[in-house]
Amino acid sequence: MDRIYETARLLDEYLLFHYGSEGEVFPWRSGPRDALNFAVRTVTEMAGAVPRNRTLDLGCAVGRSSFELSRFCHHVTGIDFSHSFIGAAETLRTAGRIEYSCREEATITRRLTALRPFDSKPERINFQQGDAMDLSCGHCGYDLVHAANLLCRLAEPSLLIARLPDLVAPGGTLILTTPCTWLEEFTPSREWPRATTFDWLQDSLTPHFSLTAQRDLPFLIREHARKFQYSIALGTVWQRR
Repeated sequence: MDRIYETARLLDEYLLFHYGSEGEVFPWRSGPRDALNFAVRTVTEMAGAVPRNRTLDLGCAVGRSSFELSRFCHHVTGIDFSHSFIGAAETLRTAGRIEYSCREEATITRRLTALRPFDSKPERINFQQGDAMDLSCGHCGYDLVHAANLLCRLAEPSLLIARLPDLVAPGGTLILTTPCTWLEEFTPSREWPRATTFDWLQDSLTPHFSLTAQRDLPFLIREHARKFQYSIALGTVWQRR
């Protein structure tokens, strides 16, 4: 199922999810508008704007959260497993724009342009293709680690959980969000939490981290003009002991 994130359709959906205007993503007067701009809100609502030196955006997809982090973080490394996603993020970093298709209905599409956030600092960002379950030893001691909606898309999420104490520097901050959507096509059921995802995170992280905040973060992914995925991510913030 890893190849699903290399398809043109998913790339278009995620570019719209990350960079589309509110009207482009949700062209209706009424509805869940509090679920828009998720890739921005995981930073603004969970990280604040406290200056950091080294930051890791793990599972960065097409890069919007990395650009948001660059506003107050001096060195941002954005990593995603998808070559397609990282290629688009790098194009935005260097060229400032990328065109993509927005599906309206059936075969009807329209062309849109994703723009790099105007006040972000692209020179601070380094995008890399990589595996969150098998990061090189050079990835360690970050002041902030941001991993949005990644855990339940990993084949062995326990490998990342075990690595987190090394990734986050003492006193550093860890931000995790997940919709807790455990599916066999991504994660074998033997790797699913045996209790709730929150209980699993508490049991796994408490020896090395202190929970400092928890909140629900709705998000909306558009498939076409009349069909949307609405989810509510569990958001947690942890401080490395």
